[in-house]
Amino acid sequence: MFGDLFEEDFSFISNNHCGKGKKSKPRDSEPPAPRDFTNLSGIKNQGGTCYLNSLLQTLLFTPEFREALFSLGPEELGILDDSSKPDAKVRIIPLQLQRLFAQLLLLDQQAASTTDLTDSFGWNSNEEMRQHDVQELNRILFSALETSLVGTSGHDLINRLYHGIVVNQIVCKECKNISERQEDFLDLTVAVKGVAGLEEALWNMYVEEEYFENENLYRCGACDKLVEASKSAKLRKLPPFLTISLLRFNFDFEKCERYKETSCYTFPIQINLRPFCEQTEMDDSEYMYELFSVIIHKGGCYGGHYHVYIRDVDELGNWQLQEEEDRLIEDKALRDTENAKEVENPLAMLKGILSEEESKQIPVDQLGQKLLEKIGVSWNKKYRKQYGALRKYLQNHPQIFQFSPDENKVGLKEKHKLPFKSDSQGQDLQSPPQKNDVQWNSEKKPTRLRDSSAGCHWFDLNDSKVQPIKEKDIEKQFQGKESAYMLFYRKSQLKRPPEARGNPRYQIPEHLLNEMNAANTELQKKRVECDSANHGIDLHLHLSSCYKFHNGALHPSLTWKECVVDLTIDRRKTLGDLRQSVFQMLESWEGDMILSIAKPLPAGLHLYQILDGDELTLDGIGLADGADIFVWNGKEVGGTKVMTGPDHEPVVVNVLRLAEYNEGGKGQHFTESQHVFSCSTKLGDLHRALAPSGGIILKNGSGPGKEAKNWEVFLEEDMKETVKSVGLTDGCSVLILDSHDQSFVNVSSGNLTAFTYDISWLQVKNFCRTEDEEKLVKITATIETVMSDIKMKAIRELQLEEELANDSCLRPVSGNGKLLSPVPEDYTVKEAELKMGSLLGLCHGKAPTSTQLFLYFIVGSDQNTSPEMEIVVEETATVKECLNLMLEKSGLSGDNWHLRRIDWCYEAGEALSQENATLKEVNVCRGDTLVITEGKLP
Repeated sequence: MFGDLFEEDFSFISNNHCGKGKKSKPRDSEPPAPRDFTNLSGIKNQGGTCYLNSLLQTLLFTPEFREALFSLGPEELGILDDSSKPDAKVRIIPLQLQRLFAQLLLLDQQAASTTDLTDSFGWNSNEEMRQHDVQELNRILFSALETSLVGTSGHDLINRLYHGIVVNQIVCKECKNISERQEDFLDLTVAVKGVAGLEEALWNMYVEEEYFENENLYRCGACDKLVEASKSAKLRKLPPFLTISLLRFNFDFEKCERYKETSCYTFPIQINLRPFCEQTEMDDSEYMYELFSVIIHKGGCYGGHYHVYIRDVDELGNWQLQEEEDRLIEDKALRDTENAKEVENPLAMLKGILSEEESKQIPVDQLGQKLLEKIGVSWNKKYRKQYGALRKYLQNHPQIFQFSPDENKVGLKEKHKLPFKSDSQGQDLQSPPQKNDVQWNSEKKPTRLRDSSAGCHWFDLNDSKVQPIKEKDIEKQFQGKESAYMLFYRKSQLKRPPEARGNPRYQIPEHLLNEMNAANTELQKKRVECDSANHGIDLHLHLSSCYKFHNGALHPSLTWKECVVDLTIDRRKTLGDLRQSVFQMLESWEGDMILSIAKPLPAGLHLYQILDGDELTLDGIGLADGADIFVWNGKEVGGTKVMTGPDHEPVVVNVLRLAEYNEGGKGQHFTESQHVFSCSTKLGDLHRALAPSGGIILKNGSGPGKEAKNWEVFLEEDMKETVKSVGLTDGCSVLILDSHDQSFVNVSSGNLTAFTYDISWLQVKNFCRTEDEEKLVKITATIETVMSDIKMKAIRELQLEEELANDSCLRPVSGNGKLLSPVPEDYTVKEAELKMGSLLGLCHGKAPTSTQLFLYFIVGSDQNTSPEMEIVVEETATVKECLNLMLEKSGLSGDNWHLRRIDWCYEAGEALSQENATLKEVNVCRGDTLVITEGKLP
């Protein structure tokens, strides 16, 4: 029922302080969420503790119980800090309950933890909890608390509030002798089956009489014989608080199973118990009780979930009618829709902003910042895809916008100026949102609260979640799978003092008030830190003094660690703040400082746009977490002028040249080298650099959706195109054919006429190390390339240890991501039947030789219970020998097994009945799946 009831749970002010260690990620150390608008705290579910949570909330919202508990001071209970001292008398249970109640009342968190409390009860194992009947948890809690309070002024706390007496009487019809027996109770258990409601159940118990007559007679002690008699029960003493358990769970003796009674069972908000009492002469007010808590069970008799409806007697929570809340939401949605229509029109937004400016023109960057402040999102994120860059958009509307001579500032033409219009909500758009004060109970109240004359309201406390409900919602719990399970009534005579109303601090001891105030201060501090961390971005600053420019890109002259400085900054800060932070970090910097966006490319580090507009926020300029920033003078690095921007991106091109071709031989028939060119390089310049003596260049046009063997000849008219315009990107291959090689190509059609047509590539993905699993490399190959050469090239490209070559293999990866059988290393690409462009996985384990078979097998035909296993066997092994190897690997033994093939439904099919035949003879092939089936061969 309880599951992992006492599994460790995060508690903000737990006694079990953890030691200091390495700072974790902000998300892992986030403080608990603050309370919502109800100002009431829930309780975390430790895993099956929903019933305990419901009961604890009921006790908390019983003010007389809460205040009696708080009245017990350290002089009677001791202090928790002394609990480890052998001679100290510390009553841990009431102390932890006091502390939990103080957290629920005062600590600004969405939900409190019960871990410390349940540990104090000694409930720290699932086995111990399984011994408790969930219906008796109320009595168990009271018993544990009562025992811990022996010898204190609170020794009678439970009896004082919950103790009642039932008297059972038998009256002899002959001598009128009355035999009676008194029973104490802390709660009453009433029937549900066959009863319409609580009043009927109480009437049956305490008004109806049972008669002894005919053959069922009673032996009277006074008459000393069997006589007719009547039996009845009455409530002799009523407690201030009446707890009623409903017998929802019953046993069906015909079906021999438990079931939950879900029929309609009513109970009143107010009840008069006079008819059920022994003494009935007192005033009606002595018998009147009011419902204040309903524990609800949702589910069946073998499991479910508990939550509780509670009447807020002291009016500690904020309650708002749902209809009013819906109306406010609808009004807000209407306003948002109207604002959204305006926001969707960038022309109207820009005209509105410029109309509000006192100066005639403002910088274009400043206009972008004001737009961000106005609508909460930058131009690039909101409009760029549809309308292009902001400056370009302004230039495309010359009839409305007017630029300054240097085109750095913009304003409205006179006829388009609008009357000044302030923000619709009258707020300063640049002012930051106000932080919640530590004194949350005075800061979080919604704008509209209940009328003070409306009386106490109800809340649904469902573990961590708390929400207001209406009193009439209780009627929904009369019947069904989700229905009332326990009822709690309080005497109507019990009145609360005015000073307790709406005051969660009422009667809380000073030391707990101080502890909660300190905890709230620490919580607020942690939330501020967490907010800063959540908005923080990590930037990598590359210092120009540590770089040199060669081969078309920037390369570190020292180690990467020495060239890069990491900086964490709040994304809400401005570019000017970032520049100031960099100046402070680099005290020795002299002259102008330019910050440029950088990006590591295969060729090296390349620079893009310069960051400009010191008044703009980092988020507004689109600076992302993990961005690379190059710090330089904006002109040169190490005396070399650096070309920046996307038009000068360096591209690494794989250059292939034919080697001597040995017909019929295995191996690679080309040499390859890498060259770097700017993407703006003319193809003619590339041709002169790679083939100064003449020749032709072919491009491998393979890629996603294309055949891997698609070579194209660059013609004379292509020589004016750039590297970028002809589609050459990082990793693309070009083939250089000198004049004596051109017989392989029909230049007019671009078709290859010899084996060079098969020069292409394969993809290899690393499966040997988890952290590099996503890394892919492309390996150039022909159909005659040997698999062992591909593996070695992949190991080098993936920068793995070359020793891995002795314990690794290449396995094709299917379309659904499954690793297929390893390819023998002495196979060529053609012999392995691999299609160019295929994906291979580099995996641990030796590849089978050409005389070995790689097989899959399962035990039984159900893959859910038997995972697929792998094995390598000689193709000359017999079926029996293969079966024995598979049994050994799967940990099975015995002779009562045989092998079957897998059919098209992936179920056990044809049996391999020729046990002494070899696998080759029964046509078992590499990659087949076999099933080990229990039983003799048919």
